[in-house]
Amino acid sequence: MGEAARTEGREAALAELGALLGDRLTTAQAIREAHGRDESWHPVAMPDAVAFAETTEEVAAIIRICAAHGLPVIPFGAGTSLEGHVSAVHGGLSLDLTRMDRILEVNAEDLDVRVEAGVMRKALNEHLRDTGLFFPIDPGANATLGGMAATRASGTNAVRYGTMRENVLALTAVMADGSIIHTGTRAKKSSAGYDLTRLLVGSEGTLGIITELTLRLYGIPEATRSGVVPFQSIEGAVDAVIETIQSGLPIARIEILDPLSIRACNAYSKLTLAEVPTLFVEFHGTEASVAEQAERFAAIASGHGAGAAEWASKAEDRTRLWEARHNAYYAALAYAPGKKGMVTDVCVPISRLAEAISGTLADLETSFLKAPIVGHVGDGNFHMLLLMDPSDPKDLSEATRLHDLMVARALSLGGTSTGEHGIGEGKIKFLETEHGAGVGVMRAIKQAFDPKGILNPGKIFSA
Repeated sequence: MGEAARTEGREAALAELGALLGDRLTTAQAIREAHGRDESWHPVAMPDAVAFAETTEEVAAIIRICAAHGLPVIPFGAGTSLEGHVSAVHGGLSLDLTRMDRILEVNAEDLDVRVEAGVMRKALNEHLRDTGLFFPIDPGANATLGGMAATRASGTNAVRYGTMRENVLALTAVMADGSIIHTGTRAKKSSAGYDLTRLLVGSEGTLGIITELTLRLYGIPEATRSGVVPFQSIEGAVDAVIETIQSGLPIARIEILDPLSIRACNAYSKLTLAEVPTLFVEFHGTEASVAEQAERFAAIASGHGAGAAEWASKAEDRTRLWEARHNAYYAALAYAPGKKGMVTDVCVPISRLAEAISGTLADLETSFLKAPIVGHVGDGNFHMLLLMDPSDPKDLSEATRLHDLMVARALSLGGTSTGEHGIGEGKIKFLETEHGAGVGVMRAIKQAFDPKGILNPGKIFSA
């Protein structure tokens, strides 16, 4: 299609969308710019317009118009992704789902809930609080549940409760031709046909647009104990994590922060932690069980050079601790004013975790860039936040070098290029190395689901 035809198609599509949506379609530059960026370092790529949908049927009508005119559609939730997922690299329509924010059905007896895609995770847990239930997936950011499903999010609780993959029972999605499908059921298991739910979870808006989800819920634990445990070395902390997991200790969260991360968090969150490698841990259960688990963990940790643990049982103390961990990204940016963060993650088998982190730290010792390291190390996942100026060719080149070394090492250790951030536009170049001929199968699936290539183009695949 030539440029003139594309322009004509775009204008025709926007005219039809305007008739459908009225003032819920906008071409205002400030709104377009806000929808062309996420939390990553990638440059803004603005859509031609932004649509605010309110129902699944309306999403379907929007997609039918866009499909008829070949207009790309990029689903948008909270914009908290980290690999350029929401950028409109080929222009098109940003489809904002945040007005689809109804909690449709809570089935407390069956431990599940049905929500629209625009419901925020914190809003869901606030709604559930009086039921004695909660939704545990916690990527840190207050993301929409639809966006979390689309990126297969996980976070600090994944070591105990799994990721979005394990916690989405069913979903409703609008496909590239505007048809509406319902996948999965409220049953806890099924052998009926292809698992379309798992196919769409993690597809980053490239196969369909998720508009509703049915999610697993869990009982709020009777008791929770959180702690901060300092170590003499990163290796000691990682070895303590490995032994903890291999011993079968039912830990709910176990996070690592390197000394630079602790320094940044102290300044940003007004903490006074020792600037040494540190584990943040949490146990869920009864009063007796969490006390026993904490004691067992302390014994493991002491064998790997741990100092005295500081434990928090009060809700306000635990909240302050985990807010500091969740704000580590913003703490790092505040630590280096004027810099942006090239944040990346990898995941490796737990037995290779020490090798992966130590190798990354060795790379950083030879570099002029600073980069805090944090991680959900209970499942072998960790992050590096390279503080750099993307407009400085020297910074960008060095950050890219370190990023690529980290990913290559993870792949060589039997790991993955991304444990939870997704591919987006930031990690496309690693997909074939990781999956080989499997990428061809992925492309075939994409072609079958989206033959016109209108759903979030330029993500996962470069074309």
